[in-house]
Amino acid sequence: MQRSRIVGTGTYLPERVVTNDDLSKKMGIDTSDAWIRERTGIGSRRIAGPNEATSDMAAAASKRALEMAGIRPEDLDLIICGTVTADMPFPAAACFVQSKIGAKKAAAFDVSAACAGSLFALSIADQYIRGGMAGKVLVLGAELLTRITDWSDRATCVLFGDAAGAMVLVPETRNDRGLLSTHLHTDGSQTSILNIPGGGSLKPLNQDVLDRRDQFIKMNGREVYKTAVRALESCSREALERNGYRPQDVDRVIAHQANLRILEHVMKRLEIPLEKCELNIEEMGNTSSASVPLTLDQANRAGRLKDGDLVLMMAIGGGMAWGSALVKW
Repeated sequence: MQRSRIVGTGTYLPERVVTNDDLSKKMGIDTSDAWIRERTGIGSRRIAGPNEATSDMAAAASKRALEMAGIRPEDLDLIICGTVTADMPFPAAACFVQSKIGAKKAAAFDVSAACAGSLFALSIADQYIRGGMAGKVLVLGAELLTRITDWSDRATCVLFGDAAGAMVLVPETRNDRGLLSTHLHTDGSQTSILNIPGGGSLKPLNQDVLDRRDQFIKMNGREVYKTAVRALESCSREALERNGYRPQDVDRVIAHQANLRILEHVMKRLEIPLEKCELNIEEMGNTSSASVPLTLDQANRAGRLKDGDLVLMMAIGGGMAWGSALVKW
């Protein structure tokens, strides 16, 4: 049976680093390094330059992933970008990426699943390859979250950073390698706990939306935390059980870096040592859909993914939308 295999990974990080101390001392936010670290594990984040767009970051990450894979942009069949911060409401960020990297024959579209966007995109790419509809697919997660962040809301502005990550997928025919399965879930009854209420068709951008600052991210942190822990444990177990594995069989965990406390809680409930979970939240903050491919690339380039390793991937975002994937590296 044909499945997909990840043969290239890449990352782009903006140059500007903003520490927790910078937020309080230079940007005037009522917070502190100790307060942020205690609640989230975050120490710094990247902020894109004023002339950088989401597609610029995605294109840079794409080039690095394609170089690793040894695949030319013009040979790509499909580009799927997970993002909620596209350059424009339309066309898709993936269209701009297609042009910028020269992938002239690739179909291109975006997926909106917030922080789970790149994992949802990975699942779609896998199905295209399994069905023989595509042979070379570029999967992206790219977010410029600092431009949809309310810098007057210390509960959310300390969380987010900008970044892009990329994965290149090709067919894999060996039974013991590749993407074993993906598992996607949504609970639309929880749309209110993490969203941007203004600027869409429900509340078009007007003075009232601006006055209420509804064009920025709003979050009920307590409810998001509870849902994230429960959902990530459940979908991780689902992926393992589907393929006949147990948590103790996992060699490496690639998880969305939303909050260190969430990751600690999920790992404890799964009885997987935290040391097996690739971490970068201290340096990067929450980069939304970029988080999973960025974290995968970090582990890959550091040599921490060995041939035959069992890799568990998981992510959750607004919607609420969440999912998992199990990979035999």
